[in-house]
Order: sequence, then structure tokens, then C-alpha cells
Amino acid sequence: MTLSPTPQPLAPAAVDGEGEAPAGVFGALVLAMAERQSFGLTVKDALTGRYCQVNAAMATLFGVPASAWLGHTDAELFDAGLAGALRIADKTALAHVGALSSDHRFEWRGQRRDLTALRSPSLDSETQWLVSLWIDNAPQRAREAQARGVLQQLEQEQTANLALRREIADQGLRDIASGLYTRPHFDDQIRREVDLSVREHREFALVHIALDAFSEQVEAAGESGQQRIFEAMGRLLRGNTRAMDASCRTDQRHFAVLLSGVGLATAHSRMEGLRRQCAAQIVALDGQELGFTVSMGVASFPHTASSHAEVAIACDAALVEAQRRGGNTVALAGIRFDPAG
Repeated sequence: MTLSPTPQPLAPAAVDGEGEAPAGVFGALVLAMAERQSFGLTVKDALTGRYCQVNAAMATLFGVPASAWLGHTDAELFDAGLAGALRIADKTALAHVGALSSDHRFEWRGQRRDLTALRSPSLDSETQWLVSLWIDNAPQRAREAQARGVLQQLEQEQTANLALRREIADQGLRDIASGLYTRPHFDDQIRREVDLSVREHREFALVHIALDAFSEQVEAAGESGQQRIFEAMGRLLRGNTRAMDASCRTDQRHFAVLLSGVGLATAHSRMEGLRRQCAAQIVALDGQELGFTVSMGVASFPHTASSHAEVAIACDAALVEAQRRGGNTVALAGIRFDPAG
């Protein structure tokens, strides 16, 4: 059991005679408030600690009939631990000027109780009394816990809805087979990259990639085998690009890569490494090992082209050259030469 006294200003009560209810205006107000709010109400003889009044709400709160309280002390009604804690709280309130609020948390008849008692000493011509109002905090705690649960559920639902919206939006931007961006989103990124490069006088590279003709083994594996190759190609492209780059699947057998802030020589080096990885990649399907190769055409802005359309055309031309060489090749677009004056 814990006690946390908190002084609160309240005028002393007056009682009229031993064993009777508090008298006068204050007594009537206390009784009315207790009944209206279903607060427990007790009055003790401060000297003996014996109860002289207990209302029905208090009897219900503790599950002890009101008649069983009268004339008895806490030590006669409760176990030693609870009785001792109540005695300490009573003494603290009697030594305090005005009312004193204390929180009481304890086990009573197999249940955890959470109560607040507001104690106020009262002195008439002969006897000092201790008037206490008892409030059960359990309903309020339950409402607070329910409110917290509702808020937590709402937060979880909002988080789940946000994640779902993001997933739906992301799925609309990505190719299901490869996990790469779709062509419209990729084109938007290229346009932004062109604008950025023009403003900041920087370069970028664009790469067009085509899967070379499939082997007889891949053709025999059918759609399942080709699907595995598309998935492998997506993994390799994602693994060989940075967060600032972008890659997409443009159609059934073609892909594209945007390398931000990269020139032609660096782009060629990186794509040559990717080409070797593709050639060495083994795709397993039903106990078979399927392989594939790619052809790549690389162009850069502004060295090989000065606009979005031109850099795409330069990439296509370089890709055709790579395929003309027999595939499994990286070909570079020619560097544009602007004669002076």
C-alpha cells in the first residue's frame, strides 16, 4: 500500500455528539456530496479510532456492512498491514491543518484496490472527529486505460493504412516481375535529372539494356524460366545502383538505368562490371541452371546529347551497336563535338 499525502485547503468540520453525523451546514454539504457522487463517507472518533458513521457507499466499496463498522477500529476490521497504513494516514491528517488527500493502493479480498481518501479533522467542544471521503479510482483508471487502448488502436490503424497506401502507390510505380520502376516514373526522374544537370552544370549517364536471345534451355523452361531471369535482372540492377540512381524495366526484355552525376567513362566501367555479373549469374529452376547475357548502350549528358530525347536516341544507337557485335557487350555512344565559333 502506498500513501501520497497532498494538502488541500478545506475548513474543519463540526460534529454534534459522539456517534452522530457531522452537524451544521458543512456536515450537510459533506453528506450531500458523498451521496450524490457515490463517495464513501466515514466519521471516526479521533481519540479511539472507532467508527461512528459509515454510509452505504463505503460499505459497498469494501464489501463490509455498515453496521459491522460502527464501534470498531481499523485493527479490528482489517489485516495488520492495511490497518497500520490507515492509522498512519489518519495521524498525518490529524496533524495537518485543513484537509489532506491520500492515495491508497492495496489488496483487499483478492482484488487490487486503488482508492483516494480526503480526510479532514473536526473539533467540537468535547470530541475531535476525523471525517473521510473515499473515492474509488478504478472506474476512472478503467476509462483511462480504455481511452489509451482506443488511441493506440487508432494509431496502429493509421500506421497500417499509411503503410498500405505507400505500398499501393509503390506497386503502381514498380514492375511486378523485376521490382524495378515502371517507364513513366523513370521518365519523370530523367526529366528531373536533366533539369538538375542544366542548372548545376553537371553530367549524368543513361544506359539502355536488352536481354540477349535466350538459350534453348531457357526457351524450353518457358514462362517460369524467363520470370526467374527477370527477377534476377532486377536484383542485379538494384544491387549495382545507388540511392540517387534509378533503374526500370521498359518492356518485356529491355531495361534502363539512370546514373546520377556520372560521366561516360565511369558509367562504362560500372556497366561492364554489371555485364560480367549477368553473364556469370546462374538461375536455378526445377534442378536446371539457366544463364543469360545482356547488351548495353551507354550515353551521357551533355557530352553525347544535349536533351532528354537526344540522350535516349544515343543510348538506343549504342545498344544496336552492342547487339551488332554479337551481344554480351557494352557499347558507348559517340561524344558530341561542337566546333568553336
